Amino acid sequence: MHYYIKAQTFLTKSGVKTGGYLEIKDGKFGRYLPPETDLFAATIIDKKDAIIAPGLVDTHIHGYAGHDVMDADPAGLAEISQRLLSCGVTSYLPTTLTAPPQKLAQVCQLLGEKAHEISGAKIQGIYLEGPYFTTEHKGAQNPAYMRDADLVELKSLQAYAKGMIKKIALAPERPGALAFTKQAVKSGVKVCLGHSNATYKEAMAAVDAGADIFVHTYNGMSGLNHRAPGMVGAAFASDAYTELICDGHHVHLGAISALLKAKKEKTVLVTDCMQAGGMPEGEYMLGEFLVEVKDGAARLKDGGSLAGSVLELFTAVKNLVDWGLCSLSEAFEMASELPAKSAGIADVCGSIQNGRDADFLVVSPTLELKETYVDGQSAYQR
Repeated sequence: MHYYIKAQTFLTKSGVKTGGYLEIKDGKFGRYLPPETDLFAATIIDKKDAIIAPGLVDTHIHGYAGHDVMDADPAGLAEISQRLLSCGVTSYLPTTLTAPPQKLAQVCQLLGEKAHEISGAKIQGIYLEGPYFTTEHKGAQNPAYMRDADLVELKSLQAYAKGMIKKIALAPERPGALAFTKQAVKSGVKVCLGHSNATYKEAMAAVDAGADIFVHTYNGMSGLNHRAPGMVGAAFASDAYTELICDGHHVHLGAISALLKAKKEKTVLVTDCMQAGGMPEGEYMLGEFLVEVKDGAARLKDGGSLAGSVLELFTAVKNLVDWGLCSLSEAFEMASELPAKSAGIADVCGSIQNGRDADFLVVSPTLELKETYVDGQSAYQR
């Protein structure tokens, strides 16, 4: 199928384009053509005053629509992928929790075998959030299963996953973490730092070893003090990417603003969404923990700590713009190209450019998601 999308604004890899046409051919992006182009006899789909944005890439998401990645259920994964289209997400990394080795192996095996059969938002890899964490900032991760970094285990899980593991998160102060980081990065797996009470020195040593993402920055890590900069200080001082949950609950707007002013070009919007995303308020499970969802926040029933989120990635984009913290194009970049780059999957998703899969969004001038396209086909309409 060969056609052209006509719209008011295009957020392309080469910059923001006003007016004109975007070529779609055989499910791939073609050329952007300026407004004065004569497209006699071509098939044109006119989206009028709409914004055409890249499909969003959620690189940290545990579940959605009543399903959890840790359920290891093919039907549940299929439902997550279909429902994420309504959030503007066209690519994602199903994210695990700290768990026993056999459970992680089960989930990795399922994803390795079934991911490419699932339609909807594309599963571009796996993110292992843990299990090599420490207890001081455990959040909703189960300390009973936390353990030292283990390359043998990672290699085993990668075999089950058929090479799909793209990211793994750990606490850099754990024994063996630095040697593990060097070898994991060498094997092509991105190493993230989080759920950790590491000192600034320990965190920066891990960055020097190859770690280059901070997990949900500010949350689940040692804070910033002028004499003890901690994990947060290392996130600011390093060149690593910084995940950020912009739901209005996890991070104060002032802290978001500070991070964006320091390193907007390395900030990655994530949801950390759990199974209650897209569902009514009430009680849900995150791993083995009971969670209560109320007033837009997910908290552990026992203790009240934040337990993931119910944030949708398109809402995070809209929040940043509504809060006046960045431009429209910057917000979309932080939810598409930058997460793809951080996870090492920018060669297959995250931007509108010639030759890439035509995964894109049709957005109204008032920032409402109107339509989601996957491989050049309309896959969701509101």
